[in-house]
Amino acid sequence: MKFIELKSRGGDYFVVAANIAYLRADENGQTKIGLVGGDSLLVVGSIAEIAALVLAG
Repeated sequence: MKFIELKSRGGDYFVVAANIAYLRADENGQTKIGLVGGDSLLVVGSIAEIAALVLAG
């Protein structure tokens, strides 16, 4: 299981990479991450930045 650390304005998350279903641009330079079987998370960074973290992670 591979965890990725994602920064958020409300706190940080460790997310299992295999559980990420989608990335969607949101307001103020943030990205919404959809999770398989769960809610979405709002994290700091563009889609390209978050995708790079997921692929590198």
